[in-house]
Amino acid sequence: MKSICFTGHRNVKLTPELERRLYVTLERLIRQGAVDFYAGGALGWDTFCAEAVLSLRKSNPQIRLHLVLPCPPEEQTAKWTEYQKNEYSHILSDADSAEILSEQYHSACMKKRNARLVEYADCCVCYYNRRSASGTGQTVRMAQKRGIVIYNLAEQEDAV
Repeated sequence: MKSICFTGHRNVKLTPELERRLYVTLERLIRQGAVDFYAGGALGWDTFCAEAVLSLRKSNPQIRLHLVLPCPPEEQTAKWTEYQKNEYSHILSDADSAEILSEQYHSACMKKRNARLVEYADCCVCYYNRRSASGTGQTVRMAQKRGIVIYNLAEQEDAV
């Protein structure tokens, strides 16, 4: 597994235990050969995972963070707070690449982003609480359909 994508809810509370589980999972995947990490640039889980990859890159310079963005940054962050925009800007500037899938926001650009994340991945690290009407649920179902390994850190056991 060389390529990992992230998907998760925006309203995730990053507790010390969840942060520990995220780092343990990512460190294990890096030891197993993971090099490319793909995040969608959303608030919440995507942000936590992108920051974790950037932190782990300090001791694992071979790993890369790739952003797959649904639309231009100024549109994606239009309703965000200044703090959230600053975090996003930091992640964007430190990422190894950024792919923008649509020239402007429209209703289908998020689904397109989710599909592209899964397309790139051999494995998905998610935070999915089983709400089926969410973009996270949609992405997890896409990953399941592709047959890639899924680690769901919202559950006690990692594998879905």
